[in-house]
Amino acid sequence: MKLLEGKTALITGAARGIGKAVALKFASEGANIAFTDLVIDETGQATETELIALGVKAKGYASNAANFEEAHKVVEQIVSDFGRIDILVNNAGITRDGLMMRMSEQQWDMVINVNLKSAFNFIHAITPVMMRQKSGSIINMASVVGVSGNAGQANYSASKAGMIGLAKSIAKELGSRGIRANAIAPGFIITDMTAALSDEVRAEWAKQIPLRRGGTPEDVANVATFLASDLSSYVTGQVIHVCGGMNM
Repeated sequence: MKLLEGKTALITGAARGIGKAVALKFASEGANIAFTDLVIDETGQATETELIALGVKAKGYASNAANFEEAHKVVEQIVSDFGRIDILVNNAGITRDGLMMRMSEQQWDMVINVNLKSAFNFIHAITPVMMRQKSGSIINMASVVGVSGNAGQANYSASKAGMIGLAKSIAKELGSRGIRANAIAPGFIITDMTAALSDEVRAEWAKQIPLRRGGTPEDVANVATFLASDLSSYVTGQVIHVCGGMNM
């Protein structure tokens, strides 16, 4: 039997990148997949097609994760379409980097809203669903910079630190109902977001990593699969670093 057979997962921001890798891995382990992105364009449709080809039910939903009402509406629709939600992966995220003295209020607000408020929105919407089921696994996609901080990323670091605190608090609130909450802290992962960095910056990052390489979205997806499955049935309130030893 596959690790996630019979489970339904909701993954935010999953049309591409780490979110897509998590969706594909979950589907390969038997999970039905509902995923959201700001728009479901050709990329999102292609992701949906890839997932369905793995023999599971899958559907993409256009939804602004940072909008409280939209998050609640899409969760209602997913429950109607799939019948249940067993796993929530709060993956939606953006960066708007800049030094504090030059950072605009808009840069701060955008990152906090998309990264942190979206996680609140979906956890708030999904809590009654999982409480009725008396089970569930919530996974917040944080970051190593949410633990260690990073110059030029005060907004991003703060949002990811907030996601860690949110997961730990929810673990304490909902543990008695059979609901687990954990965070993953990826390090330097090779995605479209990091591909935009210069070769020099990427080389500097690699020097700080004991394994001497950037991670892949699949490296993160493997850990997410562990946290989503019953293999981690006694793991909650934890932060698992997927960073090649960068943060030790």
